[in-house]
Formats: sequence, C-alpha cells, structure tokens
Amino acid sequence: MYGNSNQPIIVLKEGSKRTKNKEAQFNNIDAAKAVADSVRSTLGPKGMDKMMVNSIGDVVITNDGVTILKEMDVQHPAAKMVVEVAKTQDTECGDGTTTSVVLAGELLKQSEELIDSNVHPTVITNGFNMAAEQAVKILNDIAIPTKTDSVLKKIADTSLTGKSVGEDSDKQHLADMIVKATCFVAEKDGRVDVKNIRIVKKVGGVIADSYMVQGVVIDKELVHSRMPKKMENAKIALFSCPLEVQKTEIDAQIQITDPNRMNDFLASEEDTMKGMVESIKKAGANVVFCTKGVDEIVQHYLAKAGIMAYRRLKESDLEALAKATGATISGDVDEISPKDLGNAACVEEKQVGEDGMAFVTGCKNPKAVTLFIRGGTEHVIEEVERSLNDAIRTVGITLEDGKVLAGAGASEIELSLRLRKYASSVGGREQLAIEKFAKAMEIIPWALAENAGIDPIDTIIKLKNAHEKNKDGPRYGIDLDTGEAVDMFAKDVIEPLRVKTQAVNSATEVANMILRIDDVIASRRAPPTPPQGAPGVGGGMPPGMGGMPQM
Repeated sequence: MYGNSNQPIIVLKEGSKRTKNKEAQFNNIDAAKAVADSVRSTLGPKGMDKMMVNSIGDVVITNDGVTILKEMDVQHPAAKMVVEVAKTQDTECGDGTTTSVVLAGELLKQSEELIDSNVHPTVITNGFNMAAEQAVKILNDIAIPTKTDSVLKKIADTSLTGKSVGEDSDKQHLADMIVKATCFVAEKDGRVDVKNIRIVKKVGGVIADSYMVQGVVIDKELVHSRMPKKMENAKIALFSCPLEVQKTEIDAQIQITDPNRMNDFLASEEDTMKGMVESIKKAGANVVFCTKGVDEIVQHYLAKAGIMAYRRLKESDLEALAKATGATISGDVDEISPKDLGNAACVEEKQVGEDGMAFVTGCKNPKAVTLFIRGGTEHVIEEVERSLNDAIRTVGITLEDGKVLAGAGASEIELSLRLRKYASSVGGREQLAIEKFAKAMEIIPWALAENAGIDPIDTIIKLKNAHEKNKDGPRYGIDLDTGEAVDMFAKDVIEPLRVKTQAVNSATEVANMILRIDDVIASRRAPPTPPQGAPGVGGGMPPGMGGMPQM
C-alpha cells in the first residue's frame, strides 16, 4: 500500500499473506466443498465407511459424519466452520450430521455461479435466509404429528439403517431397546434427558446379546474374593477419597530407632484402617464404591464384615450411582452417616466373559437405565455405541416435538419444488439465490442414489414426477433397492422434523458466513523454538538477521 508521496505504508506484519475479493471467496468455498465431499459417500443406508488412523496408530471405522470430521485434522479456517455445523447438528439432534454438511457444501457450490455473474454476496445471503425461513415453514406444513411406540421404533430403525450394526434382526433388537429405554426415562411433558441412559460396552458375544438394565452397570470387579457376590436391599456408600492411609502432602520422614516401636507403628496404621471399616459399618453400608484405592487391610476387614467393595471407578460412574441410588458422594470416611447412603434393591456381581461386572438394579431413581452392549470386536461395539447415541437422540426429539417426516430424500425434493414456486413470487436478485437454494436441496436424494449405484438423474426425475402427481407427494422418497419413488411411510423410513429443520438452518448459516468473507489475512507463523544448545541459541545472529531470509 502506498501514500500520496509514493512511500510504502506498512500495514501488515512482514510475511503475512492476504487474499481478497473473489479469490478469497472461492478459496473458502473450495475448502468447505472439500469437507462436504469427504463425507458425502457415507450418506444413506448404502453409504460407505471411512477408516481413520491417527498419529499413534489408533483406528476408527465409521460412517458417522461428525465422528469422521472430528477425527480429521482440518486446518483451513473455512473448513473448520463446516466441521462446527456437524458438531452443532450432533448436539441438537444426534442425527443428520452428514446431511447438514453436504447441504452446506452444495449451497456454496451453487453460489459460485452467482458470484461469477457478479451477484453481490449480500444479495445471495439475503436470498438464502429467505429460502431457509420458507423451507422451515414448508417442513412444518408437511410434517405429520405422531409419537406412538410403533412410529418411535421406525424412527430408531431409520437412524440405525446404514450404520455398521449387524443384520436387520440386530437393528430391530437395538431399536426395541432404544424405544424402551427412551420412553422409560421420558418426563410426562415428553422431555428426555439422554444423560439418564448410560451405555456400557463389553467385547464378546454378538450384537444380539445386548440388553437393557433398569439400573446402573459398573465395569469393575470386587476387590476381595471372599466378599459376597450378591447383596439384597443394598445400602450404598460412595467415596471420592481413598480407603487407605494417605501420604502427607509434604515430604516427611519417620525414624524408628527402637525395634519394638516398629510394631506399635504398624499396629497404629492398622487401627486407622480398621477405624475406616468401623465407620462404614456404623453408617449401615453394605456396599462400597470408591474412585481411589482400597488398602489390602481395609479389603480384609470389609470382606470379614460381609461388605461388598469396588475401587477405582470413573467419576462419571460414581456420579451415575449417586443419581440412581440417591447416595451422597463423601470425601471423608470418618464423616459418613446413614443419611449419606443410597438404596438399591440388589447389587450383584455377574461374570461377563472373563471379567466380573457390578449390576446395581432396583434403584431409588426409576429413571436410571443402562444399555449393555456386546459385540465381536472393539471396533464393532464402538460403532454400535455411536449409532445408539444418535438413535436415542432422534427418538428423544420425536417424543419432545411429536412431528415426523418421510425420509429417503422425500422432504428435500418437496422443498426443491415448493421453493422454486416461491422464488418466482419474490422480486429482485434474491430470486436467483432462492432458485439456487432450491437446486441445492436436490443434493440429498442425488447423493443417496449415487451411493446406492443408481442413476441420480433418473432418481430426481422420478421423485419430482411422484411429488407433482400424487396428493401424498411429500411422502415419496427413493427406494434404494429398486430405484423407484415410493411412499416412505409405507416403507417405515421416517425421520424427526427437528433433524431436517436444524440441518437447513445450520447449513444456511455457515454458507452465509463463508460467503460474507471477502478478505483473508493470515499472519506468518512463528518459527519453532530450537532446543537449548542448538545453533541460534545463546549467540549468533537473531532470527531474520543476515544469512538466508526466514520463511
């Protein structure tokens, strides 16, 4: 940049990189499209899986959009904005993450032609906002109010379809579990706190061996072999402190010069730990859960007293037990009292494979539910867990909203047709953006057909004909086995309304945000600090002075 006297005016730090106007816009759009393209092949029941291997060799195999994008080390700032769309969709709805990202990428792709034609980005974003608002109205208009158990099962089944969760019979078994668990924890007004549904997984068996437990399952074994394996009418004590003699916070030494005093010291230590057990017995507890260690002497006296004990629990496990049993987490053994104890009808150690696990059932809080997942390998049960989390959220929001839509691209084609009619009623250049928005909606059935090996052009034509000729047009989606347009409610392919509205709104917001960027200024990254003793440290020239210029 130069002033009136032709003297350069330094505005940016040396080494900064700047791109402006169309170059900046197209760079950002290309980055966002690359993210969308990376997950597009995973969309739908015929979508493919991705294998991600991180820097330490851990492997994740999934077709869950948000998991793929979280595992990818995305660097471009515009691409990171698209990844945030998937995260928001996952938080709000649990499902539809791939849909929202693919829609965002297609909206940006459609806007390229308008930018090339010198339509101002503000006009495009205004048009997109108008189209998104109208799209939400259309979706609410075509949504069907229902929340029966049969519909909820179809919602769960649709969410699980396309996930790597075994055969159709396995999906139906999991769908039954999900609906049962979600209805179990639902409030009277339909609200569902998914935190009340815990998922515990254990490698072994097959997916069909999974089941629901009305209570809490803890993946820990008893600390002592002579402790009882089952406790009826359990009085549960929860500790966040260790049941052992703790080391002092400052360094300390105890010097014993008389051998007789050694026995006194050991006896005193044993008395202290015996006192811990006496405090637990006095409070009336017969089951103990602890996040820290339990000394062998304490284990011995607990076993002698017929008290079950588990150690080194995760904090989340302890909090789940507190919520389920009504117990108070105690930080001091000596302060435990009967009012701090929780209640459960039964605590039982069951052998699962080679390991023991604690099953706490008949809890004080009837909302406590655990889905116990089995599977042949670690990768299988991890994918089942991700699928269950998505399906639980979709069933939950259906219970809350009570409105559903046909799946398999049915609602997107209906949006495309109605938005084109709406565009013709809008004056000004915004009409061009609304038409592009309508065109972008077709990407979902297009990608579904493409991933199933069906001709996408024929698919779009068949869907449009079905929507225009049938009074139940909004129900018609693509049958990925035959390539024909069929009533998706008859095929039990149903999705919650909120999944679609959130996807449309999120995709529009991120597309608009990226379109409004016309200047990207990237500062030069600081060079890594060399280790002590390396050249350039403790002498020599400062960085950037003399020799080769630093890049």
